[in-house]
Amino acid sequence: MGTKKATRKAPPKAGNAKPPPARREISIYDALLRDGTQGEEINFSVEDKLRITEKLDEMGVDYIEGGYPGSNPKDLEFFRAAKSLRLSHAKLVAFGATRRSGTSCEKDAGMQGLLRAETPVATIFGKSWDLHVTDALRIPLQENLDIIHDSLRWLTKRFDRVIYDAEHFFDGYKRNQAYALKSLTAAVEAGPDWIVLCDTNGGSMPHEVAEIVEAVRARFDVPLGIHCHNDCELGVANTLAAVAKGADQVQGTINGFGERCGNANLTSIIPNLQFKLGLRCISDGQISKLVELSHFVDELANVPPNNRAAFVGRSAFAHKGGMHVDAVQKNPETYEHIHPELVGNRQRILVSDMAGKGNVLAKAREVGIDLESGDPVAREILAQVKQLEHEGYAFEGADASFEILLRKSMGTHKKYFSLHGFRVIDEKRDENVTPISEATVQVEVGGHLEHTAAVGNGPVNALDNALRKALENFYPSLMKMELLDYKVRVLASGHGTGARVRVLIESGDHSSRWGTVGVSENIIEASWRALVDSVEFKLMKDERAARASKRKPRS
Repeated sequence: MGTKKATRKAPPKAGNAKPPPARREISIYDALLRDGTQGEEINFSVEDKLRITEKLDEMGVDYIEGGYPGSNPKDLEFFRAAKSLRLSHAKLVAFGATRRSGTSCEKDAGMQGLLRAETPVATIFGKSWDLHVTDALRIPLQENLDIIHDSLRWLTKRFDRVIYDAEHFFDGYKRNQAYALKSLTAAVEAGPDWIVLCDTNGGSMPHEVAEIVEAVRARFDVPLGIHCHNDCELGVANTLAAVAKGADQVQGTINGFGERCGNANLTSIIPNLQFKLGLRCISDGQISKLVELSHFVDELANVPPNNRAAFVGRSAFAHKGGMHVDAVQKNPETYEHIHPELVGNRQRILVSDMAGKGNVLAKAREVGIDLESGDPVAREILAQVKQLEHEGYAFEGADASFEILLRKSMGTHKKYFSLHGFRVIDEKRDENVTPISEATVQVEVGGHLEHTAAVGNGPVNALDNALRKALENFYPSLMKMELLDYKVRVLASGHGTGARVRVLIESGDHSSRWGTVGVSENIIEASWRALVDSVEFKLMKDERAARASKRKPRS
């Protein structure tokens, strides 16, 4: 019999033991819709921001910073539209700055913009680093303290809750501790609900953040928050260090989007707080949708997901080395620090030239094939994989191609069509005109020969269009399939334009996505191999779904 995948033991239940004390709760503040959009290439429409707001509310986020109504019309439009949202938990926050020098709050455009947003919560930032007061604002140090106090006192009379972001606090504290603390005193005496210490330049170390938060905690009796940037790749670490010393609100963004290197990443902070530090943030049901939320935000931002992201990345629980795979099959805890399912992720077994027989057996079980450990087919497949990877194939991102290889080796693969030939023509008719690509394909399905042609944006797109056009009469479900991504890698640069290339294609339909691979010295041939695997996997998947549907008992 094949080795069965082990499961972790559930933690023991405590019989009649006394219930544990209530866990310390951490407030989650998401700044994606304002601070996150300051990241390069990150843009959200008003409709995008509304959809994200609803998702963050479902996730159990406490505060959602919707924008800076004093800076642009789009944010004001968002706040007007957001009034129609029925949020069950989160509170919308309007963001702004302290009043300007030489004017009152009543006459300051930014302060009036906060009022026009009509949110229950306002957050403003002020200067706590004397360098910014003297070199950026160019006003006396005492006037800055007066501005902080006046602005917060004015807001506390007009909003349910007011949050003060002490901008550049850690840099200010390290340069001029006395003045940084005076700026906090001015803020605290105005009565805000939270004081948030900001590592705005993202240059502080965790030990510095811990020491400074501890010192502030001992001096002021006011709820503290932490806002970190990721310029030293320490945004999450600094946030956790602050929480360990008493900060009860964490600010960040989903997927860490933000200016320069980004903000502290909430998709890492939340599970670390909850699973590693035992601090309550959101419910178990909500955190199990963390991967879904992460991908949702990436999709609306139109950026590819970060496969290597902690907790939510596709590779976060992926295992490649043969010994690792053998171990996690026996006990997942050997190489996994939490259950992937806790955050909505899953364990993945990769197959490559580093794979052992355990990888092949595990991968076979994933697709419903029960190979026994002593089966010679498993050894044959492993040898074939290693040879193909030596030739340039890569199955790590091409699960669909691997399943097809697996089924071909076992003699269970169904051939849905046969190629009689294809031709691809690129024609450039004028120096200033984009070339025209046309592909002609001849395939045979069940004894019927189909001969079709199609144009496309380049030869591969034309070939894809022609192939599916030839098959759609026989397999209508192909009309619902899309080619989502196409990557080419030159494998041996020493051969110049005659080098072997690897083509990776990602395809999808309404229910799933899958990857396929092709390798050849000819880029069109490599693309064809990947396209054929993609089409065959779609048809194989649909056939399995149809069989499963027929087996379901009627109600």
